[in-house]
Amino acid sequence: MPDSKSVKIRNALSADAELLHAGILALARHTGRENKVESTPADLLAHGFGERPAFDGLIAEVDGCFAGMCLTFGSFSTFRGEAGIYVQDLYVEEDFRGMRIGERLLQAAAARGFERGARYLRLSVDFDNLQAQAFYERLGITQIHMMKGDDFAAFSREGLSGS
Repeated sequence: MPDSKSVKIRNALSADAELLHAGILALARHTGRENKVESTPADLLAHGFGERPAFDGLIAEVDGCFAGMCLTFGSFSTFRGEAGIYVQDLYVEEDFRGMRIGERLLQAAAARGFERGARYLRLSVDFDNLQAQAFYERLGITQIHMMKGDDFAAFSREGLSGS
């Protein structure tokens, strides 16, 4: 296994849209949710790059090979009155785990966010992803709650009906 000194973290470029999408699919496979991915490389290209990108991406490489990625977007806490970043996806290829690549990607994302005025980092972890929970807890990152999919749609319909 290469040593951690050979890890390079770089900004994702528009030419990386297919690579990022492959990372998203690999993350989904790892968590047993591959059938939930609806995005395409074209979606990532359209929404992640250009005049007003919806997300930022970082890519980790080891000796020029894709080793992982971190996708974030801006956030704001009304309670804190501060901007932050939200980590949407963090993935490290299995062959490169144990090299602290995930931690380095999060640190790079936090540094970039801090330079842009962010004062906190937020993310969520699937309740059944115990490995990720242990990793984030080791770093001092705690969980948040989320509603999604059919549950969110039903909940929002109740709000629309005024009941």
